Amino acid sequence: MAADPHDLPPSPWVREWVGWMQPGGAVLDVACGGGRHARLLARLGFEVDAVDRDLAAFTDPPPGVTPLQADLEGGPWPYEGRRFAGIVVANYLHRPLLPILVDSLEPLGMLVYETFARGNERFGKPSNPAFLLAPGELLEAVRGKLRVIAYEDRVVDAPRPAAIQRIAARRE
Repeated sequence: MAADPHDLPPSPWVREWVGWMQPGGAVLDVACGGGRHARLLARLGFEVDAVDRDLAAFTDPPPGVTPLQADLEGGPWPYEGRRFAGIVVANYLHRPLLPILVDSLEPLGMLVYETFARGNERFGKPSNPAFLLAPGELLEAVRGKLRVIAYEDRVVDAPRPAAIQRIAARRE
């Protein structure tokens, strides 16, 4: 039986860095899944746009969250011209979106990104290199555009063993 998406806790990485976002600003949760990060952000007083290609797992969005079903890989960027105080991405990679996300941050906007990296194939899925970040890939995605506050490329034990890469970076 699958876990209830409401029971999944927010990523500790996301929890750690959301405090750097401008209070009350507009925040985008990309590939929001069951909404664990959108719910956290709404509780913290942000106006949240939560986007996913399938919103079936995101039931009962709380006040302050605007869900949007959109194909981020095959369709147009649904937030053209919008700027965000923060963008959160967890466990999702579509490389063509990386420059769009960076460009969608307002001044002092924070990108908080965490997903699987090369080496994860030894732990299970995802194992396809198309869905695994290359060493330093997140650093390259923000180079010259955002100031890196924190970066990790490591193996974690929780919530399950995985090779991950994560970054917290700010537009100055």
